[in-house]
Amino acid sequence: MRADKEVFAPDVRIINEVCDQHSIGYIIQPPNLVPQSSTTLVELPKEPPSLEENAVEIYQQSLKRSEELLRDGRGREAVQEMLWLLESVVTGFKGLDTGTDTIEGKYFNQIVKELRRSHPGTALDRVLEWTTALHGYLSSPTGGGVRHGIDLRAGIAIDVEEARLFCNLIRSYMGFLLAKHAQLSRIADIPF
Repeated sequence: MRADKEVFAPDVRIINEVCDQHSIGYIIQPPNLVPQSSTTLVELPKEPPSLEENAVEIYQQSLKRSEELLRDGRGREAVQEMLWLLESVVTGFKGLDTGTDTIEGKYFNQIVKELRRSHPGTALDRVLEWTTALHGYLSSPTGGGVRHGIDLRAGIAIDVEEARLFCNLIRSYMGFLLAKHAQLSRIADIPF
């Protein structure tokens, strides 16, 4: 150990003062670090957020993250974020009464298939067809190579402008699907 006059190590009193000033909730009682008597170790929210509030927060964070990634020139990651969000939005239809049946699928392709079957020839049917085609392309190693990786021999990495296009398409599909979900949910709530 060297004795250097320029090096200063705070003593226990100073460390405890800093902990108190910053409401750390602990003090040093050599050789232990102990909670202060008035400290609540794990603070619980007085009113926890609802599952719906959590879903909105996750949705907003994912949109924001995708925008940041696009700005940073990280197109593939931005599209991955949006594709994940699209899949999440579609799973929101699980358990929904469509008027003719209840959506029972658990995964994107199953849910889309059931929704299309219950709404043939409608705008929802067509949008789900386009959504499925985009999802398939982005998932394919020789297509967009976003979801399942890219085929290093035959795949073509998407550039930022393509990524922006895909993100915007996904946003428009999600907007339509969220509106359709709200509409179907209201219909399901109407007592007959």
